[in-house]
Amino acid sequence: MKKILVLGGTRFFGQKLVELLLEQKHEVTIVTRGVSENPFGDAVEHIKVDRKDKAAFEQALESRTFDIVYDNICYSPNEAKQLCDIFNGNIGKLVFTSTLATYEADGKLHEEVDFDPTSYEIVMGETHEFSYGEGKRLAEAVFYRFADFPVVAVRFPIVMGADDYTRRLHFHIERIVNNEPIGFSNMDAEMSFIQATEAARFLMWAGMENVEGPINATANGVIALKDLISLIEEKTGERAKIALLGTEEIRSPYAIPASWYMKNDKSQQLGFKFSHIDDWLPQLVEEIAKSTPKQ
Repeated sequence: MKKILVLGGTRFFGQKLVELLLEQKHEVTIVTRGVSENPFGDAVEHIKVDRKDKAAFEQALESRTFDIVYDNICYSPNEAKQLCDIFNGNIGKLVFTSTLATYEADGKLHEEVDFDPTSYEIVMGETHEFSYGEGKRLAEAVFYRFADFPVVAVRFPIVMGADDYTRRLHFHIERIVNNEPIGFSNMDAEMSFIQATEAARFLMWAGMENVEGPINATANGVIALKDLISLIEEKTGERAKIALLGTEEIRSPYAIPASWYMKNDKSQQLGFKFSHIDDWLPQLVEEIAKSTPKQ
């Protein structure tokens, strides 16, 4: 049994991670601002504190030790540095949820060496000062510069699930069901994805196994945006209305200029077995489509 801290563990794949850890009888502590409900009750220790309140965050975790810390909600170099300051000497390992957005959407099939955080110039700052991808790049760079504990930076593509609070896949299904236009820039662009439960399984595996450094985690296979739209049309029985980009209101969250995907060879060589996107995406689209009312 390990002592584990999870930052960002009350919804979507973070919640699924905590559920898996509890199934394995680990001692789990979660940290939240107290805005989201604790779905685990007394099965976890629940610390209510806002990590952006540096003094309160440090006080809440002062002198605490953990075998593994999972940080699903670090988006800036300042937050990464704060975590190092608090936990240096006190934890066995950090698993940091990073992103495909550390790589450019440039049509290239990306592997881990395409972004080296150890040689990246660090600029400190808060979340609002950077794009999502830049904030994650800088957070990785800070962890690999200042942490005295092993760090795994898990680079996920967009995570999909029926309970995805960002509702990015839902956006497409809802607009197609209701005959509303969707804006794209390149329908031939291909993307990587991962399913939420698999993302949670990967995080648990990355914490428990002898894994360090940046690592890509994505389902096998890719899908072109035009094929994703065709799949949604098939499952909904409706035809999509496609526009060239258009306004922010209609623009797809997947409106990328070129293919955006990555290899998972490193993860598979280390022993993790991924699903294929065809194993679950059609069923997921169908599940969401069935619960989407026509307005």
